[in-house]
Amino acid sequence: MKKTLLLALSLTAAAYTAQAQATPAAAKAGATAGPAITFEEVKYDFGSVVQGGTVDHTFKFKNTGTAPLVISNIGVSCGCTTPEWTKDPVMPGKTGTIAAHFNSAGKMGMQNKVLTIESNATAGSTTVSLVGEVKEASASASVAAPAAAPTTEAVSVKDNGKKVKEKSGDSKLKAKVK
Repeated sequence: MKKTLLLALSLTAAAYTAQAQATPAAAKAGATAGPAITFEEVKYDFGSVVQGGTVDHTFKFKNTGTAPLVISNIGVSCGCTTPEWTKDPVMPGKTGTIAAHFNSAGKMGMQNKVLTIESNATAGSTTVSLVGEVKEASASASVAAPAAAPTTEAVSVKDNGKKVKEKSGDSKLKAKVK
């Protein structure tokens, strides 16, 4: 009886060991079954930009899953932000990028531009964002520089007391010697 019980326990242990060895190494390491997207950063703070300026940032991601990751679309919170992304499937363990371009023309104050990434990742869609402040362009920078003042040339005056007229630039200069 003891031998039968010992044999049954041995077979059960052997079955569990065989099942554990059949599990992929990636799943053992904590990788998600199927594709998974993991970003280095999900929020980029660009600080401040003058109204009309642009911000460009590249979000880097890694496929931490066990199947190829494909990004099908990226939605944006407004037309002022345009994305470009890795179009080819990203294999497990490999990296890809999403480049975001924000044009601040017509924007003022604090901004939070959200990009929604639609992919075949098992977790569904995910988001990244550009945040920062758009400041008004200073009045002095937007006003054209005034026209240069006409240069004055030395006025030569004759010693005999006559009035002398000389033209300098667009203005006429008059001098009288006493």
